[in-house]
Amino acid sequence: MSTTRTRTPLVRGRVGELMPRRDAEPKVTGAFAYSSDLEAEGMLFAVTVRSPHPHARIAAIDTAAAVATAGVHAVLTHADVPGRKTVGMHRADQPVLVVDVVRYQGEPVVIVAADDLETARRAAVLVVVTYEVLEPVADPERGEVLRDVRIRHGDQSLGADVVVSGSYEVGMQDQAFLGPESGLAIPDGDGGVDLHVATQWLHLDQEQICAALDLPPAKVRVHLAGVGGAFGGREDVSMQIHACLLALRTGRPVKMVYTREESFFGHVHRHPAWMRYEHGATPEGDLVYVRAEILLDGGAYASSSPAVVSNAACFAAGPYRVQRATIDARVVMTNNPPCGAMRGFGAVQVAVAHEAQMDLLAAALGIDPVDLRVRNALKTGDRMITGQVIDGPAPVRELLEGLRAMPLPLERGSLRADLRELPGGVANTTHGEGVRRGVGYAIGFKNMGFAEGFDDYSTARVRVSLVNGEPLVEVHTAACEVGQGLVTVLEQIARTELGFEHVVVLPADTTVGSAGSSSASRQTWMTGGAVKAACEAVRERLHELAADRSVEETVEHHHRPTFPLDPETGQGDAQVALCFAAHRAVCDVDTDLGLVRVVEIATTQDVGRIMNPAQCEGQIQGGIAQGLGLALMEEIKTENGLVRNPNFTDYLIPTILDMPPVRLAISETPHPDAPYGLNGVGEPPTIASTPAIAAALRAATGRPVTRVPVRPDDLI
Repeated sequence: MSTTRTRTPLVRGRVGELMPRRDAEPKVTGAFAYSSDLEAEGMLFAVTVRSPHPHARIAAIDTAAAVATAGVHAVLTHADVPGRKTVGMHRADQPVLVVDVVRYQGEPVVIVAADDLETARRAAVLVVVTYEVLEPVADPERGEVLRDVRIRHGDQSLGADVVVSGSYEVGMQDQAFLGPESGLAIPDGDGGVDLHVATQWLHLDQEQICAALDLPPAKVRVHLAGVGGAFGGREDVSMQIHACLLALRTGRPVKMVYTREESFFGHVHRHPAWMRYEHGATPEGDLVYVRAEILLDGGAYASSSPAVVSNAACFAAGPYRVQRATIDARVVMTNNPPCGAMRGFGAVQVAVAHEAQMDLLAAALGIDPVDLRVRNALKTGDRMITGQVIDGPAPVRELLEGLRAMPLPLERGSLRADLRELPGGVANTTHGEGVRRGVGYAIGFKNMGFAEGFDDYSTARVRVSLVNGEPLVEVHTAACEVGQGLVTVLEQIARTELGFEHVVVLPADTTVGSAGSSSASRQTWMTGGAVKAACEAVRERLHELAADRSVEETVEHHHRPTFPLDPETGQGDAQVALCFAAHRAVCDVDTDLGLVRVVEIATTQDVGRIMNPAQCEGQIQGGIAQGLGLALMEEIKTENGLVRNPNFTDYLIPTILDMPPVRLAISETPHPDAPYGLNGVGEPPTIASTPAIAAALRAATGRPVTRVPVRPDDLI
């Protein structure tokens, strides 16, 4: 007797497999709808009147001429904000619209809505604001201390035989996302509003909008629109409340899109930093102590500065064992542009310093720089300078050894016709004379997720139903897809857990519980963990599924608890998990002109578990691009509080011609607390790539290179 067996088709697109992103083709072809592309019937256009001064007292605001302009429907000031007048992430200190005192250049004062963009802009020009200009506080040494973090680890009396010291500086970097701040607010006719916006944290936006509008959450629904990049710059609100205010006042949809110059004023930047370091070691190369003083300029408002300075302190010594650490980190408030979250979040700045110090110490000891790092590398079971025992993977030694084993790129030959392979490129400044090659190494680490006792969680709703006799899986979260490929990974998780082919990830909005922010390398761990748990709960009930029924579960996923740092000693179990990456940079430098060509970046990074190979590699390459930008070209220049380069003509970001080949090796050491053993991916590449390039430039030129971005005159 023969048996005919039906073969179950292989379900493709599971965790760990190469699955194309569904948004890839529309983004490449230009068909993808970003938030700035949104339209609604009868919509108005909004613009913002901003202060030209970094510090001033407002004596009067005259809106009469703007109000009288044909086609203008609303001109609003702080007096028109019905609820709380201020917003903010860590504390509500930033005015929705300036009440009396301007604290940074470009701060919003008045908002206007009109039939078309040109009319709105003309009306905005007619608004007369009378300012009493005040002297700005632009020097961070004179700034008001927002938070200081002290770390006292180990025996503070320990001395060392070999001591090196240095001072380092990091300039103010912009996230430089290509999609400017934008959104569309649509009143519902019943006192509520729907906001479609590019953001990183839907529920935090909702919370702040509700407070400003004096509305309950049910009346304010926030929907994620297409996001053209974020990198931390969309955590704080920008135009969200303004668009909603105008929509509710006019009773019509209101669209607001920033210009590129406005975007530079409309979001926070990476904190500039000034750091003084001293390292002490034994003659054999064992680290004895690290002493550091760190100053960050937070600009006009708090934003996420309290958390950034904590990260800077916690990771100030690098991923190394040290018997004693004395760290004093502070962030101050000035009348410079507000600073807050950006990829790497405090760890980027200190990595520039601690990696330069390791090279300086290696030279003083006569030890190979990689050998020195390997000798002192943190491992599982060691303590961080906060006293926390590392109970997850810490493959620092393995990453360094793997990186060193990678082949170096071929040396430049004596004859080379292609000028694009030389510093200066087709500008034809050199044919190889005066060009020197340098190789530099660096390693960095950072926390995954929110720390210091923050109740970090994410929510997911998973529903399985039968559609035309086939199972359909619907995944609904409030997690923001900001370009990192999260939607694809959530689809892979659902397909893996439930084994069904047809999976739909619904648009993110606030009708499901919070997923937290798309930042801190946390979304795949947190929202991925929530989706995994919700699928598991659904799977337990699938036996109840019939043709006329569906199964749905909503689950919150929390990571293990963390705890605040002790305010006197900085000791405490503040972190959930740690992420590590090592980089080697090879750079050619024209030592006569100070021009640089990055020949290659090699990297080893441990990601816990590769969820999607192409997306993992893309995150690493993208992070390296931003690290290269900070190393060589990206800096917001300010003068007495005024921004001098709020445009992509004068604020330079790497292009495809600036990016070198990336030699990449990804390792997988599963984290025991994470879903699938995964770990954060997106931030570590930015942390270590900048100091690796700086190290290569020092090797090529013999110059100290203590500031990034590096300028030509630093190299000659």
